[in-house]
Amino acid sequence: MNAILLAAENNSNSPIGIIVVYAVLFAGMYFVIIRPRSRRNKQAAALVASTAVGDEVVLTSGIYGFVSAVEDDILWVDIADGHGTERIEVRVSRSAVARKIVSAGEADDSAKK
Repeated sequence: MNAILLAAENNSNSPIGIIVVYAVLFAGMYFVIIRPRSRRNKQAAALVASTAVGDEVVLTSGIYGFVSAVEDDILWVDIADGHGTERIEVRVSRSAVARKIVSAGEADDSAKK
């Protein structure tokens, strides 16, 4: 990186040196910031799309629960036992799912594949 900056400094009248420096800086920013962010966004979209009834999830608010119903972009998440046979459910957006909780049996199955 220093060699590029020194070359650009020596050829300060040359616009090609400046263009090279900016191209290297842009490429560095792409690989350090933009590419990892797009990878995380793809993983989050896959997580949201794969959420199904019965999955144990953690919401972005930190609430743990089980998905009890799915409607388009809405999930019904069972978060606690109520009084007697009632269940306490909250209605949340699909994008509120931060991660799925993987049980030990599912982790073993995925490790074998």
